[in-house]
Amino acid sequence: MTSVRNPPEPHELPEARVPRLIGLMAVDAREAAARHGVRLAAPDRPGFHDVVVEHVVRQYPPPGAEVPRGAAVTVWFDLGPGEGEGGAGVREPRRPGPPGGGELRGELDEPGPEVTAAP
Repeated sequence: MTSVRNPPEPHELPEARVPRLIGLMAVDAREAAARHGVRLAAPDRPGFHDVVVEHVVRQYPPPGAEVPRGAAVTVWFDLGPGEGEGGAGVREPRRPGPPGGGELRGELDEPGPEVTAAP
């Protein structure tokens, strides 16, 4: 009869220190994670295990944090070609702004005699 061993309790697992992954290419980040005993998760890249040259721009938990061995470290990558275009990100105001008021404002609000209504 084969004996079944229960997986170790979380408090029985040795701790792992999260490596610094920011700036590494995906392939190097996976290797560093494996050497340090953690797994990687990438919510912005469903095919993460096929990604090779994209660079990690953010990670959680941060470098140096102690986590249970085998814990997941979440990483995010820079935008690749064709990504992020047309988004509603932060935009700088256009210059010059709309007129403030005064004499020019009155001219804009009141059409002159040369303006005719369309039928």
